[in-house]
This record gives sequence, structure tokens and C-alpha cells, in this order.
Amino acid sequence: MEGSERVRLDLAYDGTGFAGWAVQPGLRTAQGELETALAVATGRAEGAPPRLVVAGRTDAGVHATGQVAHVDLTADQLAALTRRHGGTGEVEAIARRLTGLLGERGDLVVHRASRAPEGFDARFSAIFRRYRYRIADRLAARDPLDRHRTVTHPRRLDDAAMASAVAGLPGLHDFAAFCKPRPGATTIRTLQALTWQRDETGVLIAEVRADAFCHNMVRSLVGASIAVGLGRIAPERVGELLSSPVRANEFAVAPAHGLTLVEVGYPADADLAAQAEQARATRTLA
Repeated sequence: MEGSERVRLDLAYDGTGFAGWAVQPGLRTAQGELETALAVATGRAEGAPPRLVVAGRTDAGVHATGQVAHVDLTADQLAALTRRHGGTGEVEAIARRLTGLLGERGDLVVHRASRAPEGFDARFSAIFRRYRYRIADRLAARDPLDRHRTVTHPRRLDDAAMASAVAGLPGLHDFAAFCKPRPGATTIRTLQALTWQRDETGVLIAEVRADAFCHNMVRSLVGASIAVGLGRIAPERVGELLSSPVRANEFAVAPAHGLTLVEVGYPADADLAAQAEQARATRTLA
């Protein structure tokens, strides 16, 4: 936006009380809460109402500890946001101001605000998103304090079979079998890593990293893994599904609350604009 300054926001939220990230009429969403706080903080400052661009839109119930967004602010809006610091434009103060306005509920926190480097786009400049999925099966110690971020499974899952099933998935593929279709949207993605292992308490944890994800992709990959862990489908079947042009119906999509966006990665500042331009291009398997 001409005549404005771009600010990067690093934030976290417990997705339990949100109908996802994106604004939806009549529903509480992370974007809606944060944009409302921005509107209150900027008040009557000159400029259009601040609108956020996010690295990854999360579904209802999905959490984030490493979400990234950006907002373009006019000089007047920036001064209003930092007024308690004399309107000096100390961008770091924005995080404290917004978190204070978000209220006592405490399920959405802005950890850091900073001036975005030239070429930065929270969505298109990202080179990876990393998610974590947690399952407590019969072998795991179940912690009630983790109930909002860990799925409880009543049966023991074969973690070795699950790890074997996903070992061959990383790479550039069409993940149509694992994505909820959207008109005009591609399902071609580069899956950079997908692993399963148990932590010290026995909880099964999937670490999933890709350049980007199509809708329901992570939860579908987890759902397929669970089906393998239960012996309902063979481990090799998961890889075979990459050749399917339509969404698979051999497994259920895993519940949302076990999923957390833990990190968004960006290239060096000098490469931000080029990465954003490349990410906007239509993906192909070539």
C-alpha cells in the first residue's frame, strides 16, 4: 500500500474458542478479534481500516504457536498504535498494545511486532509452514492439561507402521487424494518432511513441513496414518494414493484440535520479494 508501513506480527492462539482464522460473519475468529483490536487502537486515524494478511489460514479448532501476519499502516495509524510511547513509532510496542486490547480471555496473544523488511509478504514470502499433530493412544500418558491440543485415541496405534507409511511422501506431488477440493485451486505441493515418533510420555507426534498446504491436507495425512496404525489400510496404500486425482474416502480426516501451526519460515531479506513472486505462480509437477 503506497504511503504506508508494513508491520510483521508474530502471534499465537488457542483455537478452541475460534471458528478458524478467517473472518466469518457472526462468528468469533482470530482474524476478526485481531482486526477489531487494530481498529480500536487506531481509532479515527487517517487510513482504511487495517486488514491482516496471514501466513496460513487455520481451520476451526486448530491452534498456532508460530503464526505470522502482516498489516499495512499509515503514519497516522502507526502513531495512534504507539501513542502510549509518545507516538514515536516504536513498532515493538504494538504487540503489547494489541495483546492488552484482546482482553482477559488470553487465547490470542501477539508476541512480537516489527517493521517488515522490504519485499516481505507474510503469506507469499514464506518458504515453509511446519505443523505438529499430537495423539495420545493407549500407550501414552494422558495429561488433562493438554486435552485441547492432543487427540485421545482409545486403541493402541502401530507407530512403526505409521512412520513407514509416510516415509516416501516427501517431494513434489499432487496431493488431491488428501485435500478438500476448492474451485480453481491447485493441490500440487512440495511436502518437505513428515515423521511420526513418540515423545517421552508416549504421545505420538507428527511433524509435517511443506512449502504450503491445501485445505485439510495435514489432517488428511494424519487420518491416513491413523488408519494404517489401526491396521485398516496397508502402509504402502498411503503412497499409492498420490496417483489418485480425487479425494480419497478410505480414511477419516483427523480432528482439528490435535493440530498446531508451530513455525513459518522465510528466506533471507534479500530474497523475500523473489520468493513472493515465485509463490504466486501456478504450481505444476514439471
